[in-house]
Amino acid sequence: MYKGFYGLREKPFSKTPDPRFLYLSGGHEEALARLQYAVEERELALLTGGIGSGKTTLSRALMDSMGDGYRFCFMFNPILTPVEFLRILAWNMGVEAPPAAKDDLLRELTGRMYRFHADGIVPVVVVDEAQMIPGRDVFDEIRLLTNYQLDDGNLLAVILMGQPELRQKLADPLYEPLCQRIGIHYHLGPLSLEETLEYLDFRLGVAGGAPGLFSPDAVMKIHELTGGVPRRINSLATAALLEGFARDVTLIEGDMIEDLSEELDVHGTGSGHDEPC
Repeated sequence: MYKGFYGLREKPFSKTPDPRFLYLSGGHEEALARLQYAVEERELALLTGGIGSGKTTLSRALMDSMGDGYRFCFMFNPILTPVEFLRILAWNMGVEAPPAAKDDLLRELTGRMYRFHADGIVPVVVVDEAQMIPGRDVFDEIRLLTNYQLDDGNLLAVILMGQPELRQKLADPLYEPLCQRIGIHYHLGPLSLEETLEYLDFRLGVAGGAPGLFSPDAVMKIHELTGGVPRRINSLATAALLEGFARDVTLIEGDMIEDLSEELDVHGTGSGHDEPC
């Protein structure tokens, strides 16, 4: 609808985790660098961030950046029993009919790990929304994955991604054995005002448009209303493009953003910092 009006080839503020649209703010660039290091060194890493901060998009960009020699296994719904977790992991690693019995599952996984190693492939297990893992048993299985080792290092990398409450959960002494094995920690914070401007212009550019579609006042309003959270920015920016098209205006001004704020639930603030488990 609005794409032709604004000279866009595609939607610039889609909510899908397309790594082409990943704007590397200072925080996102640092997070990506740490995850790359964790994968290269076959570490257990913990990445947290608020809802819509860009964690899933970062994981896709990570996969694209690593090239050959890595097999990424994404776990999107971790509300599982230990056996269910291991069966899905085995299937992701190429086991066509994962056994139902845990002993058989572990035997299959062990064999698969060593075959990957012989072929020069590093498995990378990415557990998204890890704060939803229901209890200690699945976390114990994740910890035990780091026991797949040779004398010179681990056989796989594991990345736990989740909302800030994941850190709160892991702060319980029950999870101390797991926390001791986490080698990389990072918390992804929101965008600053300057980064919000760059984010909007970057995504417009990827979609084929020109920068400067949002006035400085509009950018300030967007940042204020969204707290710098990318997913909230996407929602508000999309609504602004639709409204701008309806009003036949080529520049999105602050008053339009103010009007839209009364219709959309985009209010929010956030902060982020790097901290241990």
